[in-house]
Amino acid sequence: MSELTVTPTAFLTLNYRLVLPNGEDYINTFEDSPATMQLGTGQFAPCFEKALMGAKVGEKRSATISAKEGFGEHKPELVQWVSMETLVCNTDEVSEFKPGDIVEFNAPGGAQYAGVLQSINEEGAWFDFNHPLAGKDLSFEAEIVAIL
Repeated sequence: MSELTVTPTAFLTLNYRLVLPNGEDYINTFEDSPATMQLGTGQFAPCFEKALMGAKVGEKRSATISAKEGFGEHKPELVQWVSMETLVCNTDEVSEFKPGDIVEFNAPGGAQYAGVLQSINEEGAWFDFNHPLAGKDLSFEAEIVAIL
């Protein structure tokens, strides 16, 4: 019987850590509990899945993920002004907004999208609709706990 390895559709349990360029953990399951997911379903970014291919149970992997191959470069055109009227009409009931908040907007057709509030005044607010990790090179570490 051959030992199981991570494949593009593997269902697995792993510990992983994403480290920002300043050395701060963005996420670290090693300190909490492992994550269980199925690869190839969008639960995990493709750049992280790629780093895990062929790994065996107990194996540790690490990779440096460039902004380009991870969550893309930060796009200035995705930092946009939203009027207070639009903000109030297109968000669920939020009593107070403050910089750093991630605000979900209702889009036509029932979809939702999110932006990080940059600044706000009585007329409206600036939002960054880039992924929070856009423009950042990341360090990725993982250990395969189980392949199910």
